[in-house]
Formats: sequence, C-alpha cells, structure tokens
Amino acid sequence: MFARIREDIASVFDRDPAARSTWEVLTCYPGLHAIWAHRVSHWLWTHGLKWLARVNSNLARWITGIEIHPGARIGQRFFIDHGMGVVIGETAEIGDDVTMYHGVTLGGTSWNKGKRHPTLGDRVVVGAGAKILGPFTVGAGARVGSNSVVVKEVPPGATVVGIPARIVREAAEPSEAVAAMAKKMGFDAYGLSKDMPDPVANAMSVMFDHVQRLDEQLGKVCRLLHEVDSRMPELELSKLELPDFCMDASPALDSLAGNRKRNQG
Repeated sequence: MFARIREDIASVFDRDPAARSTWEVLTCYPGLHAIWAHRVSHWLWTHGLKWLARVNSNLARWITGIEIHPGARIGQRFFIDHGMGVVIGETAEIGDDVTMYHGVTLGGTSWNKGKRHPTLGDRVVVGAGAKILGPFTVGAGARVGSNSVVVKEVPPGATVVGIPARIVREAAEPSEAVAAMAKKMGFDAYGLSKDMPDPVANAMSVMFDHVQRLDEQLGKVCRLLHEVDSRMPELELSKLELPDFCMDASPALDSLAGNRKRNQG
C-alpha cells in the first residue's frame, strides 16, 4: 500500500510542474485523495459491501469534487489534475499512466446492463472538459483534446478533437501562394503549423489555396483576352467580404484584397 502511495506521489511530480513538495502533494491534491478513496471503495465493492462502497465514494465526491463509481477499474499511476467535475462510470476501465484533467466524463449511452462505459489504454491523456461516451476503447498513447466529445473507438497513438471527436493529422505544409498571402497579412498561414494539426484549419488552407490558384488563372485569361481585344477589361476583383467570425481579421484581409487588385490591375 505504501509503495503505491509513493508511486502516486512520484507520478504527480512527473506530470505537474506546479508540485513543490511531498507535503503539498499529500494535502492539496484532490485527484490523489479521490484515487485513494476509490481504492477503498473498489475493495468494498468487490467484496460484496456495495452500500458501504457507495457511501465511501459519495464522501469522497463531497470532499474532492470527483465522482468515481466503486465498480470502475483503475490502473497504476493514474493522475487527475485539478479534478473538479470528473465523473467516471461503473464499467469504465483505465490503464496505467493515464492523465486526466478537470471536467472529464467517462459515461455510458445505454441503460442496458453490462459494459456501458469506455476503456482507456495505457498512457492516454484526456483534456479538460472532454466527454468519452460509450463502451469502446481509447487506444494506448491516444490524446483526447479539451471539450471533445468522443463517441467511437480511438486508435492507439491518435489525437482526437472536436464535437463529435475526429482524428487529426499533421498539418500539410502550406503552398507558396498561401504562405505569401499569410506573410502579407502578418500571421502564419492562417494559424496553421505542424504543431497545431486542426482538421478545420487544414480544410480552410486547402480552400484558400484553391481560390488563390483560381484567381491567378482567371487573371491570366483576362489579360490574354485584353491583348486580343482591348475592349475586354482586365480582371477587377471585388472587395473581400468576411463573415462575422472573421471580423477580427478584416483589416488585414481588406489590405490583402487591395494589394491583389493593384497587382493585377
């Protein structure tokens, strides 16, 4: 028992740079208190003392703000950072070296008896506010982004984000045209980088690249037609109109649209 407690404390120092002393970890980390209380509750649950197990888990919930059903199976070195609002269901299974942040729910989507809650493999990281719902497996080494809603199996080592959660891949290198547009606008390729593999941003990057190429080809066609018949006007691009969610970037985009008109005029 004391060896596991020492192991739990060591895992806090490994994963939380704010931890300064063993005494602080022992007295001020509700995630640890919830895990230790769960071990007692789980022992009572597996030995047929289910009412006492639920009472003990409820006391732990009142003290820590973390609700772990006594029936849940939890591996070694499980670390809950901050912890408030974490809910772990009865048939949930958690592997070794898992890290979980506040507001996470390991929930079920069925009222049927049997396996209803997810299984987390070893070394999984679950971001704040994420909801993992259903009797499927999140593979070893996977990462679940904050506020994601996961409703299907996650492969080992994958990163999922969004509602519903989807697997993200490394962002593609932006084209020269997109990079040039971003440089004029004063930020990095519409917020894309290999460190920020956002699937929505990736799709927007491809769209911007496609629009840029269409503009270039249309400009060439108009210039050729103007050379054949001077009555044919050269391409004049209209002002770029932005939806409300892009209004913060509108001055830079308006400037970019103006530069493009002058370059092609």
